[in-house]
Amino acid sequence: MELFIIRHAWAGHHDEEHWPDDRKRPLTDEGRARFRQVVEKIARRGFAPQIIATSPMVRCRQTAELAAEGVPGRPEIVELDELLPGGELDSLIAWTVRQSRHYQQVAWVGHAPDVSHLTTEMTGGGESWLRFAKGAIAAIRFDGLPSRGGGELRWLITAKVLGC
Repeated sequence: MELFIIRHAWAGHHDEEHWPDDRKRPLTDEGRARFRQVVEKIARRGFAPQIIATSPMVRCRQTAELAAEGVPGRPEIVELDELLPGGELDSLIAWTVRQSRHYQQVAWVGHAPDVSHLTTEMTGGGESWLRFAKGAIAAIRFDGLPSRGGGELRWLITAKVLGC
């Protein structure tokens, strides 16, 4: 099974005047365009999640929608509170295990610094740290069911590396 962990794409700056409810802060037009390019480039190389779980915040939902639009089969998008900042990893893993009965590629869309913690927890844990730029995507492969520390980090790609 392959798990993709995605940090939401570029959103407007946190600004209580324009977005008093930060949950509703959307992606910028530039953020949408750049993330579309990221998805287009990596979809040609095997990025094809069959189901996408996302934080309910608007910027994550929009990122998930862009990912779904750019891959074959237009995967279902599911909002999970476990992907909100500080979410519960064990519940997220349990959800993913259930999905792995039907899907070989699953994606999670979340926030920094959580996506860094999720990635390190799924690939060994400890005090490791990975820097996740906005719109970055990590691919983790599991030989069996997804579990804490049971995955191998296959790649972590950013828009900058792809020239987007």
